[in-house]
Parts: sequence; C-alpha cells; structure tokens
Amino acid sequence: MNLLQALDLLGTLVFAFSGSLLAARRGLDIFGFVVLALAAGTAGGVVRDVLIGAVPPPALADWRYAAVCVAAALFVFAFAAQASAVEPLIRVVDAFGLGLFAAAGTTKALDAGLGATAAIFLGVLTAIGGGVARDLLAGIVPVVLRAEIYALAAALGALVIVVLAAAGSAPAVAATAGATVATGLRLAAMRFNWQAPRRATVDE
Repeated sequence: MNLLQALDLLGTLVFAFSGSLLAARRGLDIFGFVVLALAAGTAGGVVRDVLIGAVPPPALADWRYAAVCVAAALFVFAFAAQASAVEPLIRVVDAFGLGLFAAAGTTKALDAGLGATAAIFLGVLTAIGGGVARDLLAGIVPVVLRAEIYALAAALGALVIVVLAAAGSAPAVAATAGATVATGLRLAAMRFNWQAPRRATVDE
C-alpha cells in the first residue's frame, strides 16, 4: 500500500464514521447508514479522480473503500447509542479525516502534473466533498457553508503541501505537514469557536 492509498483509506474510514453517526442522529434505517457512510467516505475522492482523469476511481474499483464504509456503517448501526455518546470524540477524528483527505487530494493532483492552484482546489474538494454529499442527503445545510472554519483549514493544509513540494520536500514529508496544518487549524477552530465571517440573518 502506497502513501496515497493509505491516506485515502484512512480518510475514507473516518468520514464513513461521521456519515454513519449522522444517520443515527436522523433515525435512518440500515440502508440509510450505508448510504451516508459511502457518500461521506468516497464522494470527494471520486469527484477528484474524475476531474484528473483517474478512471475508474479507486473508490469504485477497489473493494477496500466500500468495505471500510460498510464496516463503519454496520458498527455504528449496532452500537448507535454508544457511538452517539462519544460524538465529541468523533468530531475530533473528523478533523483528522479533513487533514488526511486534504493531503491525499493535493498530493494526487501534484502527481498528476497539475499546477499549484489546481492542486489546492482538488485538495479542498477531496476534503469537503464527502461531507457536502453526506449533509445534503441527510437534508441539512452542509457544514462547509456554515460559519465554521472547515474549508479554510483544508486550503491552508493544501497550500503547505504545494509549497513544500515546490521546495523539493519528499511527498511523505509534505503530505504529513499539510495534514497536520489542516487538522491542527480545524481542532483549534473547534476549541476556540473560531468562525468564518458571516452576515446577520436578513429579515424577509
């Protein structure tokens, strides 16, 4: 298993858990658990791979991606009460998933020969795509569109990878640094309640 596969599979597992927890909160059936787990775990990577021409996407061609999503869904379905009780911990793990997917997307884009701007864009897309699909399927406003520091954390992590890659750093070093920055910023935003700028609600 190479670096990209490891990052992708770890991120897939983490976000599959987040999708499954949301299914538990929404009172969905077992099929809903699996659907949200698959959406959260694979949507961002699939869109990224299609955009760079890596078809069929590994998330569709490699059985391990679906397997980790289904395993996460079944685990949370079986232990929904216990899983919901540790949701604050899952949010922390979700922050690590954000960093892992930002690193995976940016690194894969650079490997495909794309420029810095495109690599950062695809890093962010990989990091937030699954969460957007998950939230839309569950009928809620995606977290990235709210005031939380989320996409910005992924973008800064992707930027670190691009800069370090341009400076000649090894891919593993750049990916680790970028994932650490994205995860660290997301955790700090959660801890200190940092918010992106927003306007007050406009009365109708």
